[in-house]
Amino acid sequence: MWEQLQQTVDFIKEKTGFSPEYGVILGSGLGSFTDDIQIEHTLPYNEIPNFPVSTVQGHKGALVFGTIGAKKVVAMQGRFHYYEGYDMKQVTFPVRVMKYLGVTKLIVSNASGGVNPNYEVGSIVLIKDHVNMMPEHPLRGKNDERFGPRFVNMSEPYSRMMIAKAKEIAKKNAIEVQDGVYLGLQGPTFETLAEYRMVKILGADCVGMSTVPEVIVARHMDMEVFGLSVITDMGDEENIEEVNHAEVLKAAQKAEPHVRLLIKSLIENY
Repeated sequence: MWEQLQQTVDFIKEKTGFSPEYGVILGSGLGSFTDDIQIEHTLPYNEIPNFPVSTVQGHKGALVFGTIGAKKVVAMQGRFHYYEGYDMKQVTFPVRVMKYLGVTKLIVSNASGGVNPNYEVGSIVLIKDHVNMMPEHPLRGKNDERFGPRFVNMSEPYSRMMIAKAKEIAKKNAIEVQDGVYLGLQGPTFETLAEYRMVKILGADCVGMSTVPEVIVARHMDMEVFGLSVITDMGDEENIEEVNHAEVLKAAQKAEPHVRLLIKSLIENY
């Protein structure tokens, strides 16, 4: 992977001459955050060597480089999922690329199903921890010490300082936020009612099909991580029949102005 990574990073540096501090991964229905970036370069995934290509509706498929305030940013419009057929090393490859472009802080967003009764559709959840129930681990196999240690400390996968700053920003802008534990499952099926119950029993507040692999790899490389989830459906008897991808996108887009403001302000002020 090292040779592929070098080839990809060299290509991007040659094309953009850009060294971002922040990396942002935009989940379902949250792609228009890039409107807040003073864009300097856009590279479609299909033009970048060794890059996978996003196949999911609501994921546009480009790396966007630019500034927010004084901060240099690279944003992924659309991420890659294990359920699309990629292995975990492909899913997390862009995070490795971001690190070697200069990124030290990673912001990840997603859409998820809520099981915490205090949540509702449209709730914004600051992820404070996660449960990994994906069937393959992104660090499985021989460890490359150039990336990070064999055994990664996951006592603080999501930066407490970034969460505190986000809460401060939310309060100042009268944006209601929750915090919670995110559980990652493979997908692509939405969860059954029994699976939603399992998620709750395991101590999680919401469940989705992404984010966990990227966060593990970011922590492997000692990047500071902030995660945010938009609740797009509720996993209970009353709401479970309504879940489909169109509804998920609709709910995410409704919450998007607040999500955009939070992420933009966090980048500017942290």
